[in-house]
Amino acid sequence: MSENEFLARRFEEHRGRLRAVAHRMLGSVAEADDAVQEAWFRLSRSDTREVGNLGGWLTTVVGRVCLDMLRSRKSRAEQPLEPDVPVPAAVPGPEQDVLLADSVGAALLVVLETLTPAERLAFVLHDLFAVPYDDVATVVGRTPTAARQLASRARRRVQGAPEPDVDLVRQREVVDAFLAAAREGDFGALVAVLDPDVVARTEAGIVAGALAVAKGASGYSRLAALARPVLVDGATGIAVLVDGRVDRVLAFTFVRDRIAVIDITTEPARVAGLDVEFLGSTST
Repeated sequence: MSENEFLARRFEEHRGRLRAVAHRMLGSVAEADDAVQEAWFRLSRSDTREVGNLGGWLTTVVGRVCLDMLRSRKSRAEQPLEPDVPVPAAVPGPEQDVLLADSVGAALLVVLETLTPAERLAFVLHDLFAVPYDDVATVVGRTPTAARQLASRARRRVQGAPEPDVDLVRQREVVDAFLAAAREGDFGALVAVLDPDVVARTEAGIVAGALAVAKGASGYSRLAALARPVLVDGATGIAVLVDGRVDRVLAFTFVRDRIAVIDITTEPARVAGLDVEFLGSTST
């Protein structure tokens, strides 16, 4: 076995954890994969013979890559969603699912989007992946004490996050209002059903904030006309039908009777893997 093959095998042993870290940081499957790939490039170009903890070294590298991506995201995040941009599945994988459910609950993404990049990284690395503060400090370029303070501020925000709404009747009312506003291109009505800190996830990244998300959704009138309310893995969402088949699915998380997270799935294999149940029409 060549040295490069041996290094690649060792990297694959850590890929799942690295991808989970990157996804928690970035909220995007595609960007997470890009960050992990960049970590491999840096590993393949580095002399790691003196590295005693390769997993920790790689986690630090991925953290730095994600931090750079978050800091450069603002200009892209202000752009409206494009109707034809493919986006990742609502659930990126069981490993990430367990980490989310066991740590802070389904409203995590909404809260993470309100944090600074450094706060977000400190919280994700330390609280979700048990990275020591000394190592977190290296990634964010702060002292260990400052890294601890960053994570502490983030933790307080996360612990105060509201629990997602589970009332299916009310969810349906909100989805019907969202669909009606999207079909009519009614910007004000769209904003009214969105949480002020709503997060919409796409392969291109994340669009955050009611105004930005409503601006993108208001351009979806053609697709909205083909949409029907559904249950997506037990929660109310939307499926878009093209030629009688499900072309894409919007999965929602609701907080305080508003849409707080939107995950859109267009990749055929992932769409097929979702548990989608069509709902009947309402009197409205």
